Amino acid sequence: MRTEAENKIDYIEIPARDVAASKKFFADLFGWEFTDYGPDYTSFSDGRMFGGFSKADTVASEAGGSVLIVFYRHDLEAACDAVVAAGGKIVRDIFAFPGGHRFHFSDPSGNEYALWSDAE
Repeated sequence: MRTEAENKIDYIEIPARDVAASKKFFADLFGWEFTDYGPDYTSFSDGRMFGGFSKADTVASEAGGSVLIVFYRHDLEAACDAVVAAGGKIVRDIFAFPGGHRFHFSDPSGNEYALWSDAE
């Protein structure tokens, strides 16, 4: 029994129109490691969190009512450049909110995420 895992998010599954493109994007952007389970599913680990990308025709977006996955990166300007260089798109430019700044981006499959920073 893994009591340290009680009540913590244990695994996240994300839809992917193109599993291979999503895999490459997150490997390039964050250095995630993957384990493939056929052409329609791959699992990932970022060193703390585990999850997977499954072949789907749908996408996760804030406008569509999906949960927004938010990552942290100290330098948001550099993070914007890294997202675009890895094949993603900026869908909402950097903006301020109480406690910091963030921007929203999409991966090659069209799923929306955010990166935030508490840096001034």
